[in-house]
Amino acid sequence: MDNGNTAQSISRLFADLRKEMDRYVIGHDIVKHGLLLGLMAREHIYIEGPPGMAKTMLAEIVSTASNLKFYLYQFHRDTRLAELVGDIVIERERTGKDGSSEIIAQSIRKGGVLTAELCVLDDISRSPGEALNVLLRVLNEREFQTEKIPLLTAIATSNPTADDYYNEPLDPANLDRFTIQIRSAGLIQENRWDQVREVMDLYSNSQFSEEVRPEPVLNRKIFDDAYALMHQVEIPGIVKRGLVDLLSRFVNQFKLDPTNSLITDRSFLVKTIKILKAQALLAGRMKVTPDDLSVMTYLTTFRVPEEIDRNMPALIKETAQRVAE
Repeated sequence: MDNGNTAQSISRLFADLRKEMDRYVIGHDIVKHGLLLGLMAREHIYIEGPPGMAKTMLAEIVSTASNLKFYLYQFHRDTRLAELVGDIVIERERTGKDGSSEIIAQSIRKGGVLTAELCVLDDISRSPGEALNVLLRVLNEREFQTEKIPLLTAIATSNPTADDYYNEPLDPANLDRFTIQIRSAGLIQENRWDQVREVMDLYSNSQFSEEVRPEPVLNRKIFDDAYALMHQVEIPGIVKRGLVDLLSRFVNQFKLDPTNSLITDRSFLVKTIKILKAQALLAGRMKVTPDDLSVMTYLTTFRVPEEIDRNMPALIKETAQRVAE
């Protein structure tokens, strides 16, 4: 790793990426921070929200500003797997002196998912099950037919699973493939009137252009360096006690059973650690603090009942204070 890429320098570079998002999209702070966490930790991201919430636009800004090879796919009911991973090519070759023998070889003409570093999978809940199951396995393993793919992060978007949007919710097992989970709402719906006025001012500006041209601020090497550095971030005992405290409450107070993906070893004991380390590094630190437990809200969004999820910020704050005493 380049000695110049310290926690502070990585934090500044990712802050520059955040500034590029802020240049074109006002508000939606939860989505923006979730994108940074997912990119830092190389975890996949699921964003659910009504049309017009800048979900896809933010992903495209991140891709351009990060100098990552980008692939966008809009799902439909007839999506075929070949549209995502590419076409299988069968070739016949005559061999032998007289050409009487034949060798049949199979190869793949690689599609977007197999060549991109950042994928945006729009309206993923519209995908037919057969294509979706194979796709999610490729995303999870980051390989296809034993060959590794360059993918860092996949960002899936979906409209709310309500009758008005004519889509069905993802199966919990499929949804669990996306570590970072975000419920996005509009500025108007959240009564963010100061930001509403900022949007009006932005679009009222006679110099404003809808053409988005983010400044390149990162590259693949920086992402690789950040990922390597992230694994060196320290998780002190006080934070581990906080995690155990939360886990105990999920099981004993909220009665989450073993079928809940949040309390499996993979989700709670592996993915959570990565997200905590990513949060610390985004803040320019090589040590996680109890306050970093706030990022747990990105893991609970669709993994716990909605009434529990609404209370997660207060629950996490209470836990952080208790273990710090």
